[in-house]
Amino acid sequence: MTAHSLLTTLLPLVADLSRELPEGERYRRLLQAMRTLLPCDAAALLRLDGEWLVPLAVDGLSPDTLGRRFKISEHPRFEVLLSSPGPTRFDSDSELPDPYDGLVDGLHGHLEVHDCMGCPLFVDDRPWGLLTLDALDTERFERVELDALQAFASLAAATVNVAERIEHLALRAEDEHQRAEIYRQASGQQHKEMIGQSKTHKRLVEEIKLVGGSDLTVLITGETGVGKELVAQAIHAASSRSEKPLISLNCAALPETLVESELFGHVRGAFTGALNERRGKFELANGGTLFLDEVGELSLTVQAKLLRVLQSGQLQRLGSDKEHQVDVRLIAATNRDLAEEVRNGRYRADFYHRLSVYPLQVPALRERGRDVLLLAGFFLEQNRSRMGLGSLRLTSDAQAALLAYGWPGNVRELEHLIGRSALKALGNHRERPKILSLSAKDLDLPSESAPLIEEQAELPVVTGDLRQATEHYQRQVIGACLERHQHNWASAARELGLDRANLGRMAKRLGLK
Repeated sequence: MTAHSLLTTLLPLVADLSRELPEGERYRRLLQAMRTLLPCDAAALLRLDGEWLVPLAVDGLSPDTLGRRFKISEHPRFEVLLSSPGPTRFDSDSELPDPYDGLVDGLHGHLEVHDCMGCPLFVDDRPWGLLTLDALDTERFERVELDALQAFASLAAATVNVAERIEHLALRAEDEHQRAEIYRQASGQQHKEMIGQSKTHKRLVEEIKLVGGSDLTVLITGETGVGKELVAQAIHAASSRSEKPLISLNCAALPETLVESELFGHVRGAFTGALNERRGKFELANGGTLFLDEVGELSLTVQAKLLRVLQSGQLQRLGSDKEHQVDVRLIAATNRDLAEEVRNGRYRADFYHRLSVYPLQVPALRERGRDVLLLAGFFLEQNRSRMGLGSLRLTSDAQAALLAYGWPGNVRELEHLIGRSALKALGNHRERPKILSLSAKDLDLPSESAPLIEEQAELPVVTGDLRQATEHYQRQVIGACLERHQHNWASAARELGLDRANLGRMAKRLGLK
């Protein structure tokens, strides 16, 4: 590595420091330059977040790596790199497991990383994260290249510093981070973050930031399993109430009488079993946020009582005439079409309008493109840690299967699928493998239209864009099912294994409604 080649590689990055670039593009250029300077099979930039390392950019690693969250205590190579003041190169015969084993992109076999080096990044003299380089060939890196990596790390730290300062100026990121950190510590949800890079997901995140800074009542809508509770947590974390509690209640989990008691509290003797006075969720959330999940399941009676609290901020505990004043921001969520429920007389119009001051639609997983791979990576790393594996990865056909599937159960279905498939795949090995790969066969994705298998041969073959082909097929399946049931949507939804409201939204998106 000559001084001239080093300078040639670094000059474009120096020029980038004065340019306004998206954070992801800035980091992508950084890794590409590093691979030019120090040829390797894979490179990654990881940010330190407490006891975790979060990948911000990868080059040469599988896409799901961006969704993984590496717990430092479970990855000794990361511990070594973070404890060193400068670059570290591991011996090719090192017995320390490599976090990237099985994750190098484009490889179908179980080839493991054989040469690895990395360097900690410091911003304002504080550890910020890591740069890592990996190669499949033994002795790919030379000792002299450690100096080049150290020089590059200094520029990388400057790049990171610039990116963070830009983000701070644009979004007041530091203040948001502090509030979110307080929230995470209070709620115990240390790593329940929103993962995704699709335009649809980014639009949702921007909307969350927008409404989070207000005190408006938010109605979160979306299909089952899209993560509505996670969105509610993010709204609270972005609000001025983030230091106060976020109290949740699933309205579908309790009978009507207990829902009232849970919401408003009760006094001793208010009903059989009320042995002591008790504060309700509203009083517990005073000064903070109350999240009502499955709000579409509330009875008309409870809706009327809730409306009064929302209008006046005053409530009475069950069995008491005493008024209690509360200051609560309400966030509600439902997978029902509440406007249709109002039209059918099953929901109060005044309560619905009070809830939907700011309606927020959470996109279905099938609308988020390659985000499914990032989310899969997150769940793969969770299961790898839980099962004590060295590596848990997806084969290329498994990745293709995840991208092609329609996900009627959304993110929750993906989470359960990864956990179930990993457990089954491990059970098929007599000895615990170092690297466990999940294939499309292991995933065994269900058919969304099982009752119509014999009719599939009659459907026209569609070529070209995969998403267009999938939507065309869905139109055919749903249309044929509706014809058989004389356009009875409830009956068609049962046959297709979908919630009626979800089927309605899907049909509207496909232009069938």
